[in-house]
Amino acid sequence: MEQEKTTQTAPYVPETDRLTELVQAHKLRELRETYQDFQEVDIAEWLGTLPQDEALVAFRTLPKEWAAEVFSYLDPDKQEELITGVTDSEMGAIVEELYIDDAVDMLEELPANVVKRILRIASPETRSLINQFLKYPENSAGSVMTAEYTHLKASMTVPEAIEHIRRTGADSETIYTCYVTDQKRYLEGVITVRELLLAKDDQSVGDVMDTNVISVNTLCDREEAAKLLSHYGFLALPVVDEEKRLVGIITVDDALTVIEEETTEDIEKMAAILPSDKSYMRLSVWELWRNRIPWLLLLMISATFTGMILTTFENALAAQVALVAFIPMLMDTGGNSGAQASVTVIRGLSLGEIEFSDILRVIWKELRVAGLCGLCLGAASFAKAMLIDRLILGNAGVTVLVALTVALTMTLTVMTAKAVGCTLPLIAKRLGFDPAVMASPLITTIVDALSLLLYFAVASRLLGL
Repeated sequence: MEQEKTTQTAPYVPETDRLTELVQAHKLRELRETYQDFQEVDIAEWLGTLPQDEALVAFRTLPKEWAAEVFSYLDPDKQEELITGVTDSEMGAIVEELYIDDAVDMLEELPANVVKRILRIASPETRSLINQFLKYPENSAGSVMTAEYTHLKASMTVPEAIEHIRRTGADSETIYTCYVTDQKRYLEGVITVRELLLAKDDQSVGDVMDTNVISVNTLCDREEAAKLLSHYGFLALPVVDEEKRLVGIITVDDALTVIEEETTEDIEKMAAILPSDKSYMRLSVWELWRNRIPWLLLLMISATFTGMILTTFENALAAQVALVAFIPMLMDTGGNSGAQASVTVIRGLSLGEIEFSDILRVIWKELRVAGLCGLCLGAASFAKAMLIDRLILGNAGVTVLVALTVALTMTLTVMTAKAVGCTLPLIAKRLGFDPAVMASPLITTIVDALSLLLYFAVASRLLGL
């Protein structure tokens, strides 16, 4: 159902100060009644701000039907705090109420001793499901799906199907989209509650259902599953095993979480940081160091090529000292130009807008853009050299030929940088690597070396070095 639009522009900020006052005053009955004015996610955020003893008191006053939902929204640290404070019976009730995918997500973040306690408390059926989900590869569709879905039989009449949804829907993560399976759980079709409500009572589910079902395998990459949900606008996506039997569904909120995590991972890679599944505040100094130092060491070592080039042309620089002042400008502009192209292409690859087969079209487009940018920047650098360096700063060594050398090198550097920046991510994708690795830091290091080679090549021709 489409939500009603509102004219409110400011973000909604729940006023939880009243809840804190009630906890601290031990007015628990009033606190329980006040919860009705808040959403579960708001209460979870509020609990995250409380000390452990107050959070435990507040959590125990939650209505039973809310406790598991609120618990699923808590960050892992606060979940661990509450788990250590509640009894086995309380923890067992929470685990049984949690959707399986939420329970699995929680267990993956908690210490081993806490996980053992939870699995010991859980019912055999829940424990079996959790263990099954934990066996799926980390980034697979099976690892983010939920087993709580509504399934119907093709032989059911429309009234029977609606009654079945009423009877079993409370335990399903979503009931709007239902799946039709046979006795062996083979996926036969999909049907929405809207279609059931609009159908005639004498029709069967098989008459109304859509047999053209789009599904993913449990081993499919979770990002690909999220993209399918986004592409088709589904609220849920069925997940089948190798034998095409329905084993779970991925809902739109699961897809949003996947997209957020994958985007964060890409940003970290583009910043030359090893990805982490923890939030920044949960990472220790040691973990941050471990995530950052490998790339820093690699980039530092690769930057020695720049030093080698400078050493090779040391005599040329001694003959034309004025050239030295323009090296940082050329290298920085080249790195920025390459980064622009690489980030644009990486984003296009992530959204599925660009494929490796488009490489020639991408290069041709970027070269034309680079030509325009290079001419503008070349003209600007020529003007800067003559007006600022020669006239204002009085650097007599900056002649017209030196300024022209800088301008031509700027144009060529920008064109080279954009060609490199758009090509490397596509090649990385083709070879099976994450294109995000070919982002700003690595591109900048490569372009720095190329810009120096171009600079001295042009200077050799124009200045006779």
